[in-house]
Amino acid sequence: MERQADLEQYRQKVLVRSLHQRVKEGVTWYPVRLLRDYIGTGERVMIEIEKTSHFDNPHSFQSGKVVSFFTNASGKPNKQHVNGVINFVKENVMTITLNGDDLPDWIDDGSLGIDVMFDEMTYREMEYALRKVMEAEDNRLAELREILLGDVVGNPPLVAPKDQEPEASYLNESQRSAVKKIVEAPDVAFIHGPPGTGKTTTIVECIKRTVQTEGQVLVCAPSNAAVDLLVEKLALQGLNTLRIGHPARVTEQSLSKTLDARIAEHNHFDELRSLRRKLEQLRHQAGQFKRNYGHFEREQKRMAREQAKLLKSDADMLEFYIVNDLLNTSEVICCTLVGSSHPVLKGRKFKTVFIDEAGQALEPACWIPLLKSHRAIFAGDHFQLPPTIKSREAANQGLSRTLFEKGIEKFPGHSAMLQVQYRMHEAIMKFSSHYFYSDGLIAHDSVKHELLRSYEQPVEFVDTAGCGYTEKQDPETLSRFNEEEAELLIHQVEKIVESIGVSAWLDEKITMGIITPYSAQVDRLQHLAGGSEILEPIHRLVSINTVDAFQGQERDVIAISFVRSNEKSEVGFLADIRRTNVAMTRARKKLIMIGDSATLGAHPFYSTLMEFLQEDGFYKSAYAL
Repeated sequence: MERQADLEQYRQKVLVRSLHQRVKEGVTWYPVRLLRDYIGTGERVMIEIEKTSHFDNPHSFQSGKVVSFFTNASGKPNKQHVNGVINFVKENVMTITLNGDDLPDWIDDGSLGIDVMFDEMTYREMEYALRKVMEAEDNRLAELREILLGDVVGNPPLVAPKDQEPEASYLNESQRSAVKKIVEAPDVAFIHGPPGTGKTTTIVECIKRTVQTEGQVLVCAPSNAAVDLLVEKLALQGLNTLRIGHPARVTEQSLSKTLDARIAEHNHFDELRSLRRKLEQLRHQAGQFKRNYGHFEREQKRMAREQAKLLKSDADMLEFYIVNDLLNTSEVICCTLVGSSHPVLKGRKFKTVFIDEAGQALEPACWIPLLKSHRAIFAGDHFQLPPTIKSREAANQGLSRTLFEKGIEKFPGHSAMLQVQYRMHEAIMKFSSHYFYSDGLIAHDSVKHELLRSYEQPVEFVDTAGCGYTEKQDPETLSRFNEEEAELLIHQVEKIVESIGVSAWLDEKITMGIITPYSAQVDRLQHLAGGSEILEPIHRLVSINTVDAFQGQERDVIAISFVRSNEKSEVGFLADIRRTNVAMTRARKKLIMIGDSATLGAHPFYSTLMEFLQEDGFYKSAYAL
């Protein structure tokens, strides 16, 4: 169902629309100009292109997405095309790694365009994993299936090895407790990491301990960004870390740990490169003979092809040796959940797999690395961003419920919640701790009373009820916006900047995030902020986006525009309160929320939130401003 919903969205956006419609929708860039081509990491062909029109159009192109070039002006997908993966996009310029070894001749045509592609491979790998799980009998996979999904409770905790390192002094008590549970878990264990509690620090320590006893572990996460963060942290701990995945999907900081980069550093790489160059020369030589040639030329071509075949075999064998040498000597192998199906990992087994950001991971995707593992450690927070699901029917039938959520409920004894948070003022933390974490969070002394300024309140809710700030809907994108609320929010943050002073703001590098659930409201806020004389000098310290873009991040100041204001008290997808939890808990020193209590208050979560804020003196009416 989810695959069909995703495919239908792609079909509606790309396959059945005209070139003009696709460009307007942001799923196609056309026309584009080739700026340059060069050889990148892993000797892959990279190209840089530039959009030559529709500069202000919002678009769907982002790092890691698969794209397809076309040359025909009509943009029909059955014409010549070549696929690639986006490295990065900046304004009107895009860098792409091509899947082929060479640039096609037609790439220089004046009618060059580029489409976003449908990712079929992800669904294929998830389907394969689920089939293997369902068919499993009398093996470790069947045991893990029954432990996680059946009535089996698993084995008793293991006894920690006596020669283990002493407990890490830099961890707090709840973090040390989590490490102990992970080390002793025979089957599965869960680290529950609420916002700012040092989940990444804890999981890295767990991985270090596991490497000591097992020699090698597999580490996965649903997104490339989450994997790369772990790669960076693990490398800082001195662990021999190998990143599996397309270099185009990897951050610059993690690029040196990719398989492609490590192959290029291997002792035998010069030999491999020499073989590849000779192979290319022979292929070129064989291709020089035209159709009308005699016996001698035919024989020369046959011999060149035979030599090329032998050279390719030698090159493939040498590359196989290098790759396996790197895999065998690595202590930590990192990849996305779907990336764990990479051909280089075929047939490999791991004692333990760590799955980070498991609260955002679809269950079928989690089973892909579990096929290779004896033991599973999950880390995440099921009260923050959920998995992205496009089919409402699939979500209602259980796809929205993650393995992490199921496991943490089934195995409270094998779960550890981190309790000390190092991000927020305690007043910012208070409601989230109460509503989502059973009042279990504690603000560390270093952040407990940290304010932007002594005269600034840590939290403010500005109520627009009765002001007539009615939401509207963009007729094309159907996204919601609230012009008056956007103007009020920008005015409020301008007042904060003025009270502190632009010079002080810049000197202290105070960061600000403006969050809203709707892309149409993002556009309006960006337009208003761009025209603000007060915000212009600090614009590099201000980011405006939807909540998904802020996951895992933090800012000194967070301002939230809730947008919804209507007579029916409909809150739309604000009803997914986990997203609001993420938005509120990005703030370190100051949290401002602007919304209509008459609309929001019809939902129990927002009603409770406003009661809390009124009790603490953080509520004010827009009329009073």
